[in-house]
This record gives sequence, C-alpha cells and structure tokens, in this order.
Amino acid sequence: MILVLRALGVGDLATAVPALRALRAGYLGEELVLAAPAWLGPLVDLVGGIDRLLPTDHLGPPPWPARSSGGAPPWPGPPPEVAVNLHGRGPRSHRMLAGAGRLVAFRCPPGGHRDGPDWRDDEHEVDRWCRLLAWYDIVADRTDLALRRPAPGRVPAGVTVVHPGSKVEAKRWPADRFAALARRLADRGHRVVVTGSAGERELAARVATGAGLPESAVLAGRTDLGELAALVAAARLVVSGDTGVGHLATAYRVPSVLLFGPVPPARWGPPTDRPWHRVLWASGEDCGGSSGVPTASRWAALPVDRVLAAVDEAEETVRV
Repeated sequence: MILVLRALGVGDLATAVPALRALRAGYLGEELVLAAPAWLGPLVDLVGGIDRLLPTDHLGPPPWPARSSGGAPPWPGPPPEVAVNLHGRGPRSHRMLAGAGRLVAFRCPPGGHRDGPDWRDDEHEVDRWCRLLAWYDIVADRTDLALRRPAPGRVPAGVTVVHPGSKVEAKRWPADRFAALARRLADRGHRVVVTGSAGERELAARVATGAGLPESAVLAGRTDLGELAALVAAARLVVSGDTGVGHLATAYRVPSVLLFGPVPPARWGPPTDRPWHRVLWASGEDCGGSSGVPTASRWAALPVDRVLAAVDEAEETVRV
C-alpha cells in the first residue's frame, strides 16, 4: 500500500496531479491511498488512478495502529509500505507519516528524515513535487495536468465564469472591479456566471448586482465541486484570482485570465507555454507601476481595461 499525504485544497490537488500520476505508474499493482479532505472526493475521482481517499482535514499524529489522528479515521491495519509527503516540508507532515516502511519526502532532520532533496521556496508547486519524486527515481511529467472530463449534468455550457472569491483575503481583486469587468463582458455577448463557495455567495451576489446580471447568474454555493469542475470544463472563459478555479481552467485547457496578487505566478501560475492562459500580476506594467514586490494598493488598482485586453489575448489564441 502507498499512502500519499496532500491534506489541502483544490489548487493544491491540481498541482500535485503529475506527481500522483507518476506514483500510480511507479507502483502498479499497489493500492494507492490519498490522505486529503473528504470534500475533495469528486476531484480525486477526476484525477484517476487513486484507489481510495482517506479523509484527512489536518495534520496530526500517525493514524496507525487503529486509533484516530484527530482528522483522519483510524487506520485499518499496519502502516503502509511507502508513505509520500506531498503536503509540505515537515516536520509536522513528516511526523504524521512516521512508522511507514519508507518515507518519500524532502529532507527534514527536525522531522526525523535526513534523506531526500532540500526544500526550495522559489520553485513552482508542480515542479516541487516532480523534483521530489525524481530524487527517488520516480519520473513525473510536469505537463500531465489534465483532469478527466466530468459529465455535464445540470450545469450550463459555454459560459464565462467569473470567480471573485478566495480563501485568502489578500488574493481578492476588489468586488467593484469584478462587477465592472462582468458588466463589460456581458455587454460583449458573454453569458456570465459568478461562482464561489457557499460562504462567498454574498460576495458573488454583490458582483452580479453591480454587473446588472440576473440572480440566476449567481452560482456561488449552488454547485458542488464536481459540478464546478463540469462548469469550468465546458466554459468559454474563466476569470479568477489565484485560486482553485484557475487551476481547473488549466486542467481543462479553457482560456483563462488569472489575477495574481501577493504570490508570484512563477510559483502557482499556469504553464507559460500555453498562451490561452493569461496571467496578470500585481507588479510591474500590469498594474501601471514599476516592477518589484506588489502592494495592496497596486493590486487593487489593476485596471479593468487591462483585464479585458488579456481576455482578448486569451480568446484570440483559441481562434487562431
């Protein structure tokens, strides 16, 4: 049995897909178990190759032998032959996997693990986990980001998805600017819907109202993760901040404009060789300033016209 720890969110799972696929190929015939939050289940199914989801909401002590880890259910038997830490640098995540026959992880002496490569803060999240596996002679393809296409179900096709929310407040472009953008996209003939979590429904409604969109355009809190993936897979365009929906657009090769604030796209952005994914970062010319560390004021000042120009650039690459 191979246990992989990645107890994080949508974007975190999406950026781990190449590593997960490499583990599946490297351990054919072994059961591959992913420790991740239960609500990610629909997306785990779209990755493929994962035999079982071990619901895990946060880090704790090892779940074996059969005792609760304060976030994961009791482990059904002996520790796994191999445990893979795709969660972080340690030491807590390393300690959660202590006792496995073999630990595949970054070097972390405080976590009791002196093997593996050193952690680097400045590398892309996809490359980080591919490099980790390469140290252990497991070859991963960083371009293998595609997810299975879900059944369309009841979600509309061909819409433009505007996603104004983020779990991290600093990553949110102002709601009034999202509203202005949505209005102008609708004026251009886009069928705009506004997505988000149940907790972001008020934000989404504010954006829709400011854009003059009908209440039916507010899908925040009305789709589960599988339906959100289906919506993005069949979308015309996605505009979002640096959050999970942007990673879904990357996985389905849907034209997107992604607005990055404090975190540089070099660490979490889409592949640079795909021109239909456009990235605007709150630094340099994108926000009308000189290059350097982005500030909150510069982030808020990202012009709507610049985002619309990026939309044109993204859609033009599809038409060519």
